[in-house]
Amino acid sequence: MKTIVISGGTDGMGKALAMEYLGRGDRVVVLGRDPVKGALFAEAGRATFIPADLGLVARNREVVELITRRFPVVDALVLCARHFRSARVETAEGIESTFALEYLSRHLLSHGLATALGRAERPVIVNVSGPGTAKPEIRWHDVSLSRSYQGVAAQLQAGRANDLLGVAFAAEHAGSGIAYVLVNPGPVATSFSGDYDAATAAHVEALKRYGKPVEEGVVPIIARIDDPPAAPLSAFVEGRRIEPAGPGFEPEAAQRLAEVTGRLLAELQREKRERG
Repeated sequence: MKTIVISGGTDGMGKALAMEYLGRGDRVVVLGRDPVKGALFAEAGRATFIPADLGLVARNREVVELITRRFPVVDALVLCARHFRSARVETAEGIESTFALEYLSRHLLSHGLATALGRAERPVIVNVSGPGTAKPEIRWHDVSLSRSYQGVAAQLQAGRANDLLGVAFAAEHAGSGIAYVLVNPGPVATSFSGDYDAATAAHVEALKRYGKPVEEGVVPIIARIDDPPAAPLSAFVEGRRIEPAGPGFEPEAAQRLAEVTGRLLAELQREKRERG
């Protein structure tokens, strides 16, 4: 019996994955914001629902502690949580919300659960992001996009950050046996959680009409969970393997992002201590 942790597991592909592995008899830990949706998993026996606003660094740390206390061995971590915002919003901790939810949370959960994952026979982290697509450079001096914010740009930056997260994680945890997998499932008619302006909402409706069904979109993710690649880092676009190297996967940029992230998290910890 495997233990699978899924962020963003109450909707869309995350929910489909949770139900798939519950149906197989595995234990599933679902992370999500909505307690009503989470209650469905509480009724499923082997499912554990942890209510969490993963846009908050402090809550991610609490979630890691809860999971590792209850489940000392984690076989797979699947990172799906996302929420689009046409207008810029800061979290209660003062971080741009897309960067916080779609990158910082994935950083914290990946590294925070590494010990539990390292105890599994064939551990894997599947980061459902966007490898293989063109993305802008990280705004190194303004990662919170305080100037010239655009919702699409925020998501693309988070996608670039996740590519670099994979590179940095594989380097830091070399020899752990954990396979870090970046997966781009392509256009999928999922729930598209978000707060959209009119133009973006119209585009989303088109994606819902023409995107592949969720049941099809999760197939390449299931394949990676069931049979993790041997490589410390790999990337797939709609089931096709691509090389996670070259532009967008530069080790120097990955190290720089890791350092920027470390300073940001340390600053949040310092502010928390000062508040008492």
